[in-house]
Amino acid sequence: MDLPVMPPVKPMLAKAVKKIPPGMQYEAKWDGFRAIVHRDGPELVIGSRTGKPLTRYFPELVGALRERLPERCVVDGEIVVAHDGRLDFDRLSERIHPAGSRVRMLAETTPARFVAFDLLALGDEALLDTPLAGRRAALERMLDGVTAPVHLAPATRDADLAARWFERYEGAGLDGVVAKPLDLPYRPDARLMYKIKHERTADVVVAGYRLHRSGPVVGSLLLGLHDDRGTLQHVGVCAAFTAKRRAELVGELEPLRMDPSDGHPWAAWAREEAHAEARLPGAPSRWSGGKDPAWVALRPERVCEVGYDHMEGDRFRHTAQFKRWRPDRTPESCGYGQLGEPVSYDLADVLG
Repeated sequence: MDLPVMPPVKPMLAKAVKKIPPGMQYEAKWDGFRAIVHRDGPELVIGSRTGKPLTRYFPELVGALRERLPERCVVDGEIVVAHDGRLDFDRLSERIHPAGSRVRMLAETTPARFVAFDLLALGDEALLDTPLAGRRAALERMLDGVTAPVHLAPATRDADLAARWFERYEGAGLDGVVAKPLDLPYRPDARLMYKIKHERTADVVVAGYRLHRSGPVVGSLLLGLHDDRGTLQHVGVCAAFTAKRRAELVGELEPLRMDPSDGHPWAAWAREEAHAEARLPGAPSRWSGGKDPAWVALRPERVCEVGYDHMEGDRFRHTAQFKRWRPDRTPESCGYGQLGEPVSYDLADVLG
């Protein structure tokens, strides 16, 4: 491969802001795997956000990208999987599997799509120093009339339309809006764009914690919500505490420590088969690597308020943010019913 921009390339990133800034280009924030595609004739590499290749996990996209992209180009975008008219990150995550036979089967049953939103090189020309407006115009010309499973990401300079996208597109599984300055060059691994994500709060039960890698202090709190049957389901974690606060939490939570076998609702967490019947902490995951799944069980008596952006099925999609303790709430009152449900919106209407 001999391109003006060679792999690996770490993508340009966005920093979080509260409001949609004026005077920029706006796009939907896709909930998938960020990917930079390098194509040089028959050679094609799909690089991940970390720079490691994703090519082997998406064989159906390799063929589609060869057919739909120019002979020599470097394109930034997102790999997504759709199900029932919305993005499905869980099904997308299943594609990262060591068994080739499993990958090929999933490529047929849950095929992926590639949504392109930036152009880093075309032919012999590197476009990293070209302002965004120029890169976008070149991308639109390059992908004019492109067909699925390759898509051109919708973009607008109308801030009011971007605000409507922010409200509507969540129902299709997207998680916000990205704003990009029109004169912005492409700078790998730099946070020069802006992301606006949905912010919500929920009252959750704290039923345990994991230790931090730095020592015997709290790393993250394990959070639960009651389902319609009254069963406490593990829905995610909240973290991002200061070092001082991590140490303080150990002492604050010490009176609640218990042996899981003494009636904790997640006592069966260590049995792999139990994870098929309920959502428990410590579930086997290809993302876990060598991380210790063990955790400290607490009597599920304390409630805290957390901030979150959106749900993926019956769990928080991302790490939640601790807001405050809620001594006025009972654990039994913390159920799924308090969570807002976005209005359904078909992904096909987003992609046109």
